[in-house]
Order: sequence, then C-alpha cells, then structure tokens
Amino acid sequence: SYTDKGEKPQRGRFIHFHSITFWVGNAKQAASYYCNKMGFEELAYRGLETGSREVVSHVIKQDKIVFVFSSALNPGNEEMGEHLVKHGDGVKDVAFEVEDCDFIVQKAKERGAVVVKEPWVEQDKFGKVKFAVIQTYGDTTHTLIEKLNYKGLFLPGYHPPLFKDPLLSKLPSTKLSFVDHVVGNQPDLQMVPVADWY
Repeated sequence: SYTDKGEKPQRGRFIHFHSITFWVGNAKQAASYYCNKMGFEELAYRGLETGSREVVSHVIKQDKIVFVFSSALNPGNEEMGEHLVKHGDGVKDVAFEVEDCDFIVQKAKERGAVVVKEPWVEQDKFGKVKFAVIQTYGDTTHTLIEKLNYKGLFLPGYHPPLFKDPLLSKLPSTKLSFVDHVVGNQPDLQMVPVADWY
C-alpha cells in the first residue's frame, strides 16, 4: 500500500491495466489460439502491411482485457530471439494507462527505478499518446501509457485487423472481464525483494 512506501504522490495516477504484451515465436498463431479457445476477438494489427518492418503484432481483446502478441519479422532480431531462447513464449511487458507520465517517471527514478526508455510521444490521425518504459524484475518491463486525447482503435501505428474469423461469433462466451492482478514467478528467496521494489 502507499502507506508502506511513504506519502502518496500529489500527481500522477495509475488508471488501469492497459495491455499485456507477449513475445512469441508466432504472433498470428498465438492470437488465433486465444481467440478460438478463450473467447478473445481481434482488435488491431501492426505489421508489414502497416509499415512495421521489424515486428508484427496482433492485438486481441475480451471486454477490458487486451493482449498483444508480438513476433520478430526478421531472423536477426537478437533481442526478441534471446528472450524466446531464455523464456519461451511469454510476457514481456505489462502496460498501465496513467495520468501524468512524466511525473510518474520522475518519481520512479527518484526511488531507484531503471528507466529503459524516457517518455516519448507517438501520434497518428487519431491523436497522440505518451509512453515510457521502466524495468521491473528479470527481463519484464512496464510501459506507462498516457493517452493525450487519443481516439484510435488501440495505439498509434495499429490498424484494424486484416482478417476477422467469422467462426468466433459462433463460440460460447468465456465471460472474462478484466485483469485484476498479474503474477511474476520468482526464484527461491527472491519474492520479497521484488515485492519491495513495487
């Protein structure tokens, strides 16, 4: 709780989980599996057809849950390749929608957090979004996302899916609604330091 970590900051607020990004060997297949077996639907896409030449991402959604499955488009993508060798298909990033991204990053740095990527802004015809990336435990990151009047489908650079499976509407609902927590498994005797970091 905030009382364990000192006074609650006067600015900056975590609104909710925004999305969870998985780095996988085959993003299209992983997204399809979650849609067919767990009741998700295609939401957005970024890949060669949208101008992304290095990484393809399939975004799926069920109620307030958003998963992003990303894969390298080129065999020379060392960062994603090494992550897959070390972890297999798995979560790379847990993103939060926030208010006042700059202030949250400043406070995180003051408290010892490693900022992987300082705040930056991306935009498209639907508006602007500010991002920042903070290192957490292991190879996992948190992306902070501040929507600056953004009205798009997902985030800048993403487009509607190229294909919507017509059979998904025939499947029963799994009635998943929202992400209320995320678990990060830790080695023996490492849970307390990670919990203290938060």
